[in-house]
Amino acid sequence: MAINKKNFVVANKYVGQRSDSVIHELMPEYSRAKIQSWIKKGFIKIDSEKFTTKRKLIGGELIDVDIQPEEQANQFEPEDIAIDIVYDDEDILVINKPANLVVHPAAGNWSGTLLNGILYHFPKNYKLPRAGIVHRLDKNTTGLMVVAKNEVAQFNLVKQLQSKSVYREYRAIVWGQVMVKSGVINKPIGRHPHIRVKMAINNINGKEAVTHYEVLERFSIHTYLKCILKTGRTHQIRVHMQDNKSPIVGDPSYGLKKIIPTKAMTENFKNKTLKFERQALHAKALGLIHPITKKSLKWEVDLPDDMKNLLELIREESEQDLSEESFKINKDFYVSGEQVYEDNGDLEFDDE
Repeated sequence: MAINKKNFVVANKYVGQRSDSVIHELMPEYSRAKIQSWIKKGFIKIDSEKFTTKRKLIGGELIDVDIQPEEQANQFEPEDIAIDIVYDDEDILVINKPANLVVHPAAGNWSGTLLNGILYHFPKNYKLPRAGIVHRLDKNTTGLMVVAKNEVAQFNLVKQLQSKSVYREYRAIVWGQVMVKSGVINKPIGRHPHIRVKMAINNINGKEAVTHYEVLERFSIHTYLKCILKTGRTHQIRVHMQDNKSPIVGDPSYGLKKIIPTKAMTENFKNKTLKFERQALHAKALGLIHPITKKSLKWEVDLPDDMKNLLELIREESEQDLSEESFKINKDFYVSGEQVYEDNGDLEFDDE
């Protein structure tokens, strides 16, 4: 049974466009695949009649939608998972996500996710697609996320994300000396051509991906960056930093598999940097227009302790003025801006 109904009159600006594409634009909180499924099953009708997904619109049609319960979401159980709440009102929830927390259930992680925790602390969210989640952070990326608490808020937040008006600022600790003070990486991202669980720069099938970055601190063999997302592609900063030849410290998929330092590096420094247990990436600031009050809001949170400790260690080690001999230089000179690091032939990207 449908839990809700919506109807729209097709505006003239949609004349000639595919029906499934237009309905998805009108209801962005639902995926296009979900819209297509509802069309095929007769849950969406045009002028009270069934139609195909490829039908072109002529303007003035009445579209009726029987919104179906989220079949998969209904299977997820509420779980008493701690949530660090930064802001909470009747319409939205802003949280500070810790490391090692998956946002949404999927293969291999059907429980113990942020969604399960949201269902426990905010039971009414079970009515919303993805329990009100409108964007995600990777399992081991920390920081700020916004979650909708009602349908109107969710629709509005999705629209803001699509229009690229949501402000998302990150901190990243990367390998190499990024010499350009600030820059923009504008390279499309899509599925890796050979490893389907990974993303990659894809000039053929990739989607627009824009990351602005600024050097906050530059050390002997690391750089501390501010990154601002203008788009929100999967693994965007991680892929862009890898392509920039300044991969994020600790990144298991897009980081460096081997960096071979000399004895000039202390054992503690080796262990803390080469064995950092996650990508050193944190969503520090989030800004948006409140979906109901229309007020401009912004939140900031501190770096998590593991990144604070890593940064302090790098600062201390950098004071020893490690030279380029910290690497066994042999050949390929990698560049990020002007200079990053050298490769001894064993340096490679991890394909896990």
